[in-house]
Amino acid sequence: MTEMKRYSVGIDLGTSNTVLAYAEVGNPAAGSQEIRVFEIEQLVSLGEVAARPLLPSVRYHAAPGELNAGDLQLPWRAAAGPDAGTPGEADQPVVIGRLARTLGGQVPGRLVASAKSWLSHASVDRVAPILPWGAADDVRKVSPVEASASYLAHVRAAWNQRFPDAPLEAQDVVLTVPASFDEGARALTVEAARLAGLPTLRLLEEPQAAFYDWLFHHRESLAAELADTKLVLICDVGGGTTDLTLIEVRMRDSEPELTRIGVGNHLMLGGDNMDLALAHRVEARLSEAGTERTRLSAASLSQLVERCRGAKEQLLGPHAPESASITLLGAGAKLIGGARTVQVTREEVEQIIVDGFFPAVASHERPGRPRGAIVEFGLPYATDPAVTRHIAAFLSRFAAQSRKALGS
Repeated sequence: MTEMKRYSVGIDLGTSNTVLAYAEVGNPAAGSQEIRVFEIEQLVSLGEVAARPLLPSVRYHAAPGELNAGDLQLPWRAAAGPDAGTPGEADQPVVIGRLARTLGGQVPGRLVASAKSWLSHASVDRVAPILPWGAADDVRKVSPVEASASYLAHVRAAWNQRFPDAPLEAQDVVLTVPASFDEGARALTVEAARLAGLPTLRLLEEPQAAFYDWLFHHRESLAAELADTKLVLICDVGGGTTDLTLIEVRMRDSEPELTRIGVGNHLMLGGDNMDLALAHRVEARLSEAGTERTRLSAASLSQLVERCRGAKEQLLGPHAPESASITLLGAGAKLIGGARTVQVTREEVEQIIVDGFFPAVASHERPGRPRGAIVEFGLPYATDPAVTRHIAAFLSRFAAQSRKALGS
């Protein structure tokens, strides 16, 4: 097995996307080009497979007869089964990745999303079939562990298709996890990897991985870059969590000596919350445009969140338009006639995200008092969405350690 380890592989099993990067073992990386992002083959539309650097961490559970099996063929499907490692889906096909995200924005109640957030939610049975949350009884459900395993299994199948002489399970594999994951969430992540056919790997905390990346890209000038630096704050705002880590830096013989002195509490606050905030704004506008003011069901709201995510990325991306349309389809016989559309402007999205999640705050400000966890789709999101107030509270909590590191 040792002789076959040709690559060092890093996998980020993210809340929103899964990414894999790799480098040849024993090949000294003289430049960043030695580390490559693996392009993951996946369905991008019905009948079309393409390689993309991001695999959206979502599953779409199709209704019986909804999709043609011939349109869902992947290069490895004949050998690996209908879902690259997840059995029992002949009657209700499962789609993973980009096409799944597209279908989930069209049909409510069939998209499994944010499995990583569920892995850290200790108040539910994380090995029970509970996702998609709020779906109808006739929709097939999976556990957060099984959903996570299916994304890793897809990546493994795509890798083994590309490198049959160097299977992923035989490489040196590192899987990243939030620093705030407790032992239970870490153990379930390892179990998901085992179910995906990756029984041997190492876990690395995501803020550490981010800092290692920064160190690598500044390796030629580290002494100068860190000469006057004694503390580094790593703020990792992900799709499902905000992960804070404080590191003390000391230079010894022109090499940095790093000591972690603080890790933030598990904070379920990230891109999902931004999409949800935009969805609530659109939901209110849809109600105002209709004849009745009604709250959306969990299934319809999850569909709206997915459409708001797409609009957010469009409006905050390069060459963004001034506005975008968000359409919520009806259900059943009202699929077309019940469709409702609203316009959302780029300025509006910036205001919701910047003012709501990253306001300028004084160092003494703290997150609002918990009134009991805000629960959306069953997940206990942070009651105060302002990431900056959580950072202020984190820095205050480790003030003594910081003063010691600064020699103050």
